[in-house]
Amino acid sequence: MDNVIEPANGVLGKEITCTAAVAWGPGQPFSIQQIRVQPPQKLEVRIKILYTSVCHTDLSAWQGQNESQRVYPRIFGHEASGVVECIGEGVQDMKEGDHVLTIFNGECRRCAYCKSESTNLCEKFRVDPSRSVMRNDEKTRFSTQDGKPIYHFLNTSTFSEYTVMDSACVVKINPKAPLDKMTLLSCCLSTGFGAVTNTANVQHGSTVAVFGLGAVGLAVIQGAKTIGASKIIGVDINADKHIKGQTMGMTHFINPRDLKMSAHEKIREMTEGGVDFSFECVGNLDVLREAFLSTHDGWGLTIVLGIHLTPRMLPLHPMELFDGRRITGSVFGGFKGKSQLPLFADQCMHQDGIKLEEFITHELPFNNIDQAFQLLVLGKSIRCLLHL
Repeated sequence: MDNVIEPANGVLGKEITCTAAVAWGPGQPFSIQQIRVQPPQKLEVRIKILYTSVCHTDLSAWQGQNESQRVYPRIFGHEASGVVECIGEGVQDMKEGDHVLTIFNGECRRCAYCKSESTNLCEKFRVDPSRSVMRNDEKTRFSTQDGKPIYHFLNTSTFSEYTVMDSACVVKINPKAPLDKMTLLSCCLSTGFGAVTNTANVQHGSTVAVFGLGAVGLAVIQGAKTIGASKIIGVDINADKHIKGQTMGMTHFINPRDLKMSAHEKIREMTEGGVDFSFECVGNLDVLREAFLSTHDGWGLTIVLGIHLTPRMLPLHPMELFDGRRITGSVFGGFKGKSQLPLFADQCMHQDGIKLEEFITHELPFNNIDQAFQLLVLGKSIRCLLHL
């Protein structure tokens, strides 16, 4: 980094330059280039990113799968850990040097949503993939060397050595926590594990089916295992996911391509009528219907975790809900980020059943970000951790 400025009362008020991976168009190779990063404004924080990883949400956004959300040039990335470099006016819960996680679903702690026990959404800082500028002034904090704006992504933009975020989207954690592994709490582990414990409230002895064994699906399995689910059925068309699922705690594996019946029929057969809980972690409506029908008549609950980009609507007939099956979505695993994530981080440090290291299948230097994306495209990585 150039132009390092000494702190004055924990606040640095000058622009800096650093290296970032900038996307200039859908699916184009990332440009590893020097950018300018402005200082944080009121209730904003500038963070030195130490570790960031690549998620399917980054992949679909980089590919431009949703045309309405295409904004370029842009800095993607949302799963990361780092250290507070400086704070803006009014930030009181963090200081320079604090170890932090970035979160895409913020918590201001002041609005009616944040004060409600019924939701983990925030009125102002909830997840919003269409937003590409900061809320204070509707402008960016990134720019090219010649001053052209570079846009933000998911309240975070972590594919950069330094990023500026609203303080509502920054979580201070235990300085003894290993920042490399804690990166997973920014998205995949919290989303999957929390969906089990917070959203579904899975109980000891429950039966569970997990559709899609990517990082989020594997986190669901680990959460169900930790709770003590009696049967955890993983469903994926990639046979290679079998071993990884078993490592996380899966008890049975189904590859729909190997069946002579539908996946939901097989699951009903295996569980005497269906599972108590199913989790859809793919973002495919046909898979969602299979997950819904795999639950038990009368009380089954399906939790939607996959990101659905298609304009198609839910593949359900209203009368099917009269059979007692229910369906709900879960954002960030139901966690209120700033209030609850620090406690979850401590739990991950001390609970043997939570195997963070199992999610990190590859580690690369930041400059190899294109390779990290290719590993995800090919289905060879669960999480590739990038070192900045």
